[in-house]
This record gives sequence, C-alpha cells and structure tokens, in this order.
Amino acid sequence: MTPTREAFQITGLAGKRTLSGEIPVRGAKNDALKAIPASFLFSDTLTIENIPHIADISAMANLVKGLGGIVEENDRTMRITTTHADGKELPVEIAKRMRASVVSVGPVLARFGHVSFPHPGGCVIGARPIDLFLKSFEKMGATYEVDDKFYHIKATNGKLRGADIFLDIASVGVTETVMMAAVLAEGTTTIRNAAMEPEIQNLASFFVECGAQITGIGTPTLTITGGELLKTNGQAYQVIPDRIEAGSFAILAALAGTEITITGCNLEHLRALLSAFDTAGVRYEKHTNALTVYGADNYTAVNIKTHEYPGFATDLQAPMAILLTQAEGESLVFETMFEGRLHFTDDLVKMGADITMFDPHRVMIRSKKQLVGRELESPDLRAGLAFVIAGIIATKTSRIRNIHHIDRGYEKIEERFRALGVQIERVAD
Repeated sequence: MTPTREAFQITGLAGKRTLSGEIPVRGAKNDALKAIPASFLFSDTLTIENIPHIADISAMANLVKGLGGIVEENDRTMRITTTHADGKELPVEIAKRMRASVVSVGPVLARFGHVSFPHPGGCVIGARPIDLFLKSFEKMGATYEVDDKFYHIKATNGKLRGADIFLDIASVGVTETVMMAAVLAEGTTTIRNAAMEPEIQNLASFFVECGAQITGIGTPTLTITGGELLKTNGQAYQVIPDRIEAGSFAILAALAGTEITITGCNLEHLRALLSAFDTAGVRYEKHTNALTVYGADNYTAVNIKTHEYPGFATDLQAPMAILLTQAEGESLVFETMFEGRLHFTDDLVKMGADITMFDPHRVMIRSKKQLVGRELESPDLRAGLAFVIAGIIATKTSRIRNIHHIDRGYEKIEERFRALGVQIERVAD
C-alpha cells in the first residue's frame, strides 16, 4: 500500500526559546518491533504492553498475521497467538518496505525449519546488507538459495543446531535474530561481539523468565542453550521507554525550550547524550523516570562519535547535529555505523548551517548560524525528525515532506509538539 502523501507545515520560532511543558515518552519502537515476531517462540499467547502507535508496529503485526498468527490489539496492549501458525513465507509487500522484517526470520526459521523472504526494505542509510544474518544461519546448519524474488533458507533436517558465532559487526538486528533462533536450536549457541543495547537485554531477560537458558545478558558474549517452545505463564512483555525519542525531545528542549520535562524515560539509557550535554553546557535536572531540560542562549561545540551501546547512538546523531548548528566553535560528527547517514546535512546547509563534509562518515559543523525555513524531503526516520526540529528553531516557514518515514517511528509527533507550543500542522502534500 502506498503511504499517504502528507507533510508537516512548521512556523519557526526564529531562535526564540518559548516552548515549555511536559512531553511523555512512548514505548521503544526498536523493542516492540522485535517482541512481536518473538511470539513464534512461544507455545501460548504472548501479551506485549506499552506498545507505541506507529506505522512500523502495525506493519510488523500484519506480517505476523500473514504468517498465520492471531493478533489482538487493545490500546497499548497486543496479544499474539502463533499456536496454529504455519506460514513460512514473509508477506512480500511488508517485508520489502520494512528493514526490521528480517528479524522475524530467526524465530520463524527456528520454529518451522524453513523461511522465504524478499530483501528487506526500510530507510536508505547505507547498503545494510544481510550477509551477517545469512552467515550466522549457515553456521547453525542452514542452507540458502536466492532467486529473482526471494531468499530461501532451510535448516538441515528441519532443525537449527547450536554454533559458536563471532559477529564481524556488533549488529543489533543480527544479535537479536540469532538469539531468538538459538532459543529453539539444538545444543548451545555462543554469540561473540554481541550488541548490548537495552532492547536486547529486555528481550533476553524476558525469555529467561519464560524458560530460556541465556547467560551473559548485557555483555558482548551471549550463550544460549536451546530447548522447547517457551511459555509465558501469564507474564506480559513490558516494552521499555524509547531512548531515541527521549533523547530527541531533550535536544529539542535544549534548542527551543525554557523548561521542558520529558516523562516516562530511563535515564540510564541516556548517559552518552547527557555526557555530550555536559560538554555543550546544556542545563538539565534528573528525576525518577523523567528529565527536565532548560534552554540557554549559548552552547559550546562538542565532538560526536557514534558507537554501539553504551556509546552515542547513531539514531541520535541527526537531531544532535541540529543542536551543534547552534553551538559556538567547531564540532566534528563522526558517523561510524552507517555510510551515507550524514547526507541529510546537505539540506541543513541550504537552511544556512555552516557544514563541511569530509567523507561519507565525517562532517564539521562550524559556529552558530540562524537557520532559515525551507521545503525539505525527509530521507529517513531519524533525519526526518531532525528536519522537524530544524524547522522549529528556524525563521520563516518550513515544509517537511515524505513524513511517512517519521510516522514509522514517532507517534502523533505533531500533536505532542503542539502541546509544548510548537506551531506545526499535518497537511496534504
């Protein structure tokens, strides 16, 4: 289905700091998206709570339905039953458009011994190959073929087997996918150089509560001893607060707020951002599950290097770049995770920012510049929200197009920003 063509129309604040109030953080997109296909690891109904109302969640739920699962939704709670599911081919249109669809390959392959899927889509931020997924499945005894439309993966004798797997890159998606596959594999699987993101830790800890044997949670080495289907015994999966959303709101507050409190967040997940705030001179106050940020007129340049958790999150790099356009001095942004993810800065230059791109991974942002509103195309989920923030602090009016990317990850963002005082409307494009 073609996304509805809509845009955000934003009247900029021209550098004034007038926003105030509270803004709640919703459930983490990157947690809920993985919990939904994890339902194939359970013999009973999996209940997931604190679900965000975003496009990617709806797409993943439809993917599970397409595989024969039963999905019931009630506000922020989702109940999924895969007891009688037998689908082994991911729905083409969903999988082609959503990168996270590849994570469902692990549990489906482990459950049924066979899975077919098209090359996964999503945001275009670098090549993002699936070689690491395929290499890991091969080590677990699977074989695969590729034709014009699909990857076809089969487990030898219908069952994956444990393996010692070293990830060349500490990939979140590969760590989660292999971990889920290993839960039902024969024998023991060790994942070395595993990613350590909070979403992975939350998922693994819930599996343990439901009968899985997993050690090393929160470390670079995960060991999983495979077994039978898991059983929730009535326990619900609690989606953690979205740390990327919380960080993005904190950056907006620093740029355009007088006093804004971000509620329902986990401050432990924001340590890297708050360290950058300390260097830049952003004033903030910590509370239990909340953060108050106070706007200021002067910020100091700070160098940012993205890294796997607990380093500075690549998904906060684009919003942070907006803050750095308003800082005194020179800031180097080094994007280590995805090639090409800095191309959005070309549009910031058109808005008046002083930015030099050295190569696909590094840009220099110089001196404080007043941004001027423009019409911009949202290239991906995170840069799209960064453009919204840029439009808010700019002079004149900005129009952010292609906002279906933003809707994939942020729930009714225009309504939540309006509650702070932002002049933003969703309009037909």
